[in-house]
Amino acid sequence: MNALRILVADDEAGMRHGVMRALRGLSVRLPDVDATVGVEVEEVASGEEALARVDVQPPDILLLDQKMTGMSGLDVLHALQQRGSEFLTIMITAFATIESAVQATKCGAFDFIAKPFTPDELRGVIRKAAEHLTAQRRARELAEENRRVRFDFIRVLGHELKTPLAAIENYLYLLRDRTAGEYVEAYERPIQRCLCRAQGMRKLIADLLDLTRIESGQRQRTFEAVDVAEIAREALELVAPVAEARGIALALAADGPVVLRCDRAELEIVLNNLVSNAVKYNRDGGRVDVAVQRDDPYVRIVVRDTGIGMSAEESARLFQDFVRIRNEKTREITGSGLGLAIVKKIAGLYGGDVAVASTPDAGTTFTVTLKPAGEAQADDAFARDDQSLAV
Repeated sequence: MNALRILVADDEAGMRHGVMRALRGLSVRLPDVDATVGVEVEEVASGEEALARVDVQPPDILLLDQKMTGMSGLDVLHALQQRGSEFLTIMITAFATIESAVQATKCGAFDFIAKPFTPDELRGVIRKAAEHLTAQRRARELAEENRRVRFDFIRVLGHELKTPLAAIENYLYLLRDRTAGEYVEAYERPIQRCLCRAQGMRKLIADLLDLTRIESGQRQRTFEAVDVAEIAREALELVAPVAEARGIALALAADGPVVLRCDRAELEIVLNNLVSNAVKYNRDGGRVDVAVQRDDPYVRIVVRDTGIGMSAEESARLFQDFVRIRNEKTREITGSGLGLAIVKKIAGLYGGDVAVASTPDAGTTFTVTLKPAGEAQADDAFARDDQSLAV
């Protein structure tokens, strides 16, 4: 909103000119959008002219005299109600009664100002209407954004589930029709591929549940002193069989226990995602190095691999929901596209962040920083207090 457009409809020329003078140079602060706007004021001398002007260019606020020759203010309100107008109407009246107020409100009037009024009273009611109008429009924008996000989410989720389901379905048709013959051994690979696809969908569902619980704040969190090096060691042990089969060396560097007050399950999610990705996107015979360091007040986790790497453009997209790098090197690698988005959200819960540095065909390094739970929450509270004091 560059300027607040106000239309004054009153059959008294003196009243119109007085309103124009009172609003000249007015600026309105809109805290909901963190902006200050000026006003543009136009005038008409009758209800009929007001409706004609509204049809051509609707204002943001209509200052409407209740008693005019020809169409009254209430007649104009009735007509506007049938049009479904979205601007706000403020009634100007010298005959304010309960009955007229109720009738006008039923017809969509936002507020009243009684004659005679001072310039300050007029400016006050305009500011109130502008703030309400902005909040109303912001609510509509958020509702529309929510609908769009929900549509995009369902569309992407449908795509992510459709692909593995189609593969499973095709393999099952192959089994049903005995396409590879009657010997069970001939179907070992299709069965393994079905299991792999099913596991991928199970991982997607688990990641979705983790993401939903984290974003909604409904997940029960238990804070305790946890050795980050121990969790890193357990994450490496989980991927050790796969790494060994591909000749990938695993190493952990930590100067003794590195204790962090956190929710153990959230820390496991972070390390399991980073370490499993480091193996999954590595080359055979490669290496994964995990380092856990204290850098007060942070704990720093660094996971470095010698894998296929990424371009700068690919790296910039990594932490968005459902983003997976798709190219010839990753075509056979499965994933939900949610793991790194979850890592970033968890890092944010601990007042930290996650960064990536990658070179194609050379490897990738992820660095996560986390503050102890109590300190991160205190910083968040301090930031909120700072913001409220500045408003």
